[in-house]
Amino acid sequence: MVKSVEGIYRDGKVELIEPLIEAEGSTVIVTWVHPPAAVNLGDRGIDEHQAADLRHRLAAFAEDWDRPEMAIYDDLPSR
Repeated sequence: MVKSVEGIYRDGKVELIEPLIEAEGSTVIVTWVHPPAAVNLGDRGIDEHQAADLRHRLAAFAEDWDRPEMAIYDDLPSR
């Protein structure tokens, strides 16, 4: 079985956000995820209010976009 959980790396240890009691003593694989880069809204031609409105209107898609397998699209060239 494969299960993914978030964690934070500190002082050489991974602190899990949620406990994995069933995994005690198991082998794990840790994948480091780069933190997202800050977006300059001005470069995109929008202000903070417009960005908040857009974020609200697109929230319904967030669950699909945030799935790990969707990361493959992050490296596609811009049009």
